[in-house]
Amino acid sequence: MPPGGKTESPLIRHVGERGMRSTLVGIVVNLCLALTKCTAGFFGHSFALIADGLESAADVLTGLVVYLGLKIAIRPPDKNHPYGHGKAEPIAALAVGLALMMAATAIAFESIHGIVTPHPAPAPYTLVVLAGVLILKELLFRHVNNVGESIGSIAVRSDAWHHRSDAITSAFAFAGVSIALIGGEGWEAADRWAALGAACVILYNAWRQIRPAVLELGDIAPDPGTEAQIRRIASHVPGVLGLDKCFVRKMGFNFYADLHIVVDGRLSVRDGHHIAHQVEDKILPPQQNLWVDSGSGRRPNV
Repeated sequence: MPPGGKTESPLIRHVGERGMRSTLVGIVVNLCLALTKCTAGFFGHSFALIADGLESAADVLTGLVVYLGLKIAIRPPDKNHPYGHGKAEPIAALAVGLALMMAATAIAFESIHGIVTPHPAPAPYTLVVLAGVLILKELLFRHVNNVGESIGSIAVRSDAWHHRSDAITSAFAFAGVSIALIGGEGWEAADRWAALGAACVILYNAWRQIRPAVLELGDIAPDPGTEAQIRRIASHVPGVLGLDKCFVRKMGFNFYADLHIVVDGRLSVRDGHHIAHQVEDKILPPQQNLWVDSGSGRRPNV
């Protein structure tokens, strides 16, 4: 049954707040990097570095989207949203993926324009900026991705891959600027070719983030192991003769399970109802982020 009026789970709030904190760290870092890279790229005549800075600026905006999505996702169910606000989380992830695609398209367009238009070679000091950015963004990716994996947040993982895309852009830019400086006259466009290559990688990463977000919004079944675990626990409850169905779907940080149990038909309704309660108690230990509808009419603790 829908958990309307259910109070907010302390576990879900803790999980969501962990994701929000990691997102805020990324926003601050990206804001500083965007200003540094764009300034160094402008005065150092490196479009690859400017493109890298624009990608960091996009990270700031998408980081805000993820933060807002997580803030909404941890809200408790209410009258208009009896199943909670969990869908805000994959919606935020989808927005991040689309932003990545738009950023990559803009970078690719400007790169092609720069390839056919003469421009000065990048300044050597841009390599120092790029090397520092590459290391910092890879470390930030690993931190945010670990948080996203630990709390099971698709939005936080998408935000992490935005950092990885920034690191990839920096790596391509570093290679392009190096080639332009070593090659000398006639190799100035290497910087733009590098930016074009980075755009292709970013497009691929954007697709990697959009696909799972769309699937989750479409209520795709989670890992089969989740259903298998529920079935295994329920089947060992005394009085349960079998399971008619077990459907599981993800809603933000929660999993919702529709479970039909089979009991002896000669039992009274009260006794059958009691067995359903026992199934819920076994599947739902304290603080577990799973809702079960076994037909008992009870709202289990999250």
